[in-house]
Amino acid sequence: MKALRLQSILAVLLLSVSLQTLLTAPTKAEDNDALARSILEKADEIRFPRESFQVNVNIQTTSPDMPDDLHKYQVLSKGNENSIVRITEPASERGQTILMKGRDLWIFMPSVSQPIRLSLSQRLTGQVANGDIARANFTGDYHPQLLRTDTIDNEKYYVLELTGVDRSVTYQKVLLWVEKSSFRPYRAKFYSLSNRLLKTCRYINYEMILGKQRPTRLVMEDALKQGEVSILDYSDMKLRDLPDKIFTKNYLKRLE
Repeated sequence: MKALRLQSILAVLLLSVSLQTLLTAPTKAEDNDALARSILEKADEIRFPRESFQVNVNIQTTSPDMPDDLHKYQVLSKGNENSIVRITEPASERGQTILMKGRDLWIFMPSVSQPIRLSLSQRLTGQVANGDIARANFTGDYHPQLLRTDTIDNEKYYVLELTGVDRSVTYQKVLLWVEKSSFRPYRAKFYSLSNRLLKTCRYINYEMILGKQRPTRLVMEDALKQGEVSILDYSDMKLRDLPDKIFTKNYLKRLE
């Protein structure tokens, strides 16, 4: 009788341990979510450093029925959450400054006394939206899911589907190809809220900058208007100490 009772107690204990293990063990879906987020974080770190930095961006846009357009910007970024974009060319727009805090955006123009509110998805120039240059933070703006692995020219790539955390993000959905061996971004497709393809992007011309191989050129092609292309060239990237006080609306007028 005692042996039978002991066996029953042991059986209950084993069942309890098994249930606890099942409840606390990560599911396959959780493992996939963690992997997708890790891939995206590493890709973001390659695109731009985590530290505060400054970089110049030239955007050349060509279109079949429009003259070529060139815009130049200086970008100051801190922690992927705070950015300042200063327009340096063309001369007619020089002095205009865009401020980003989180996903809030304002533009200051010398001729207007108060900053004007913008959205990340509004077009900046050509195929480039405000968020493309002011907020390069996929990790903070999207929920990633690993869809599959593709092979392109004998190289394997993770394919991530990025879903916007809310409607304030630049694009509602992004498909991102990330090189499996290096976590370098390879290409992206950007979609609207209605799941319409808006544009594609290629990350090319990788160079060793601030300790990592980073893309220095982005080629954005309009998916709706054939032949319209914007090329973003990044140069003179360097770390820079940027105090929090400059990322305020009241400070915009004081920038030199």
